[in-house]
Amino acid sequence: MKNDYTYEMALTMLPGIGSTSARQLLDITGSAESVFKASPAELHSLFGHHSEIIDAINSESPFKAVEQEMEFILKNNIKIHYYTDPDYPQRLNKPGCTDSPILLYSLGNADLNPERAVSIVGTRKATPQGVELTRSLVAQLRGEGITVVSGLAYGIDAAAHTASVDNGVTTIGVVAHGLDMIYPQRNRQLAKRMVHQDGAIITEMRSGTPISAGIFPARNRIIAAMSDATIVVEASKVGGALITANLASGYNRDLFAFPGRIGDKYSEGCNAIIANCKAMLIRNADDLFHDMGWDRKSRKQGRQTTIFPNLTPDELSLYNIMKDHAEISVDELHQLSNLPLPIITSTLLSLELKGCCMCLPGMMYKAL
Repeated sequence: MKNDYTYEMALTMLPGIGSTSARQLLDITGSAESVFKASPAELHSLFGHHSEIIDAINSESPFKAVEQEMEFILKNNIKIHYYTDPDYPQRLNKPGCTDSPILLYSLGNADLNPERAVSIVGTRKATPQGVELTRSLVAQLRGEGITVVSGLAYGIDAAAHTASVDNGVTTIGVVAHGLDMIYPQRNRQLAKRMVHQDGAIITEMRSGTPISAGIFPARNRIIAAMSDATIVVEASKVGGALITANLASGYNRDLFAFPGRIGDKYSEGCNAIIANCKAMLIRNADDLFHDMGWDRKSRKQGRQTTIFPNLTPDELSLYNIMKDHAEISVDELHQLSNLPLPIITSTLLSLELKGCCMCLPGMMYKAL
């Protein structure tokens, strides 16, 4: 990170200058510094009758705000990423992403340019099945060099981030506020875990930015553009998840959705974008890898399939049963193993976390 971002930060603090106009302005002037050092005639040529912008450029207010923000940044080990910097997420600079922010702030050590990245989004009012689908999907991404991006909101977002840190999958949370807070507050500990495990929290907002409904759709454009594919787990007919899905489609990113039962409120959005051929149907990570044309890194490395020294007797019993079936239900495992159902449920969770099995839609399981 370079030492001085004074003019770049000041540019983002000018009234009436959004991401698209900032990029256009920089294409014309060549640098943020040039904007602030332009002559009156040049400023009039650039901004015409927008006197409020010219007045802000000629005032000290943007630079006072920069000074205050820089104190906060240095105190809290926050990184700055300008859109021409190599560590800026380059997926945001791809053609079509003309509305991407010119400046981002991040906390954490995650690589913002991973080899593979997927966004996982969905309703804040996730059902238990939706949380389970999310958790199972992320568990299947372990060891595959994939970074999971989401919005650190309630519901599916939190489930995606939690499953990522539980499975050692790098995860990035994109938030709609400054890094002086975490919203919702209940996810503060989750955010700390993400950063501690080499993930990151990123935002285009400076500290002190108040929470407002209008900035969440702007946040969603970053989530959509930062990934190679967006996966919608559960969504109603309207809401942030479908906004992110539409943005991803507009950015020419691949879009996936889990199908749901007809009539279920939080399946309506997913079923609609599948039916309208906007999204590809996904059931598990195998579908993702197949449709994205990605190879399985973990399978290339080889998996021990006959002897698991770290498995308990119950885990080994269930694994051996699953190995003999393409897929199998919990009831069938109960009948064939004679283990109590609570033991089977907890053991299956343990096997998933160890990467020995995966949960399929309909609560079916298969060995890996």
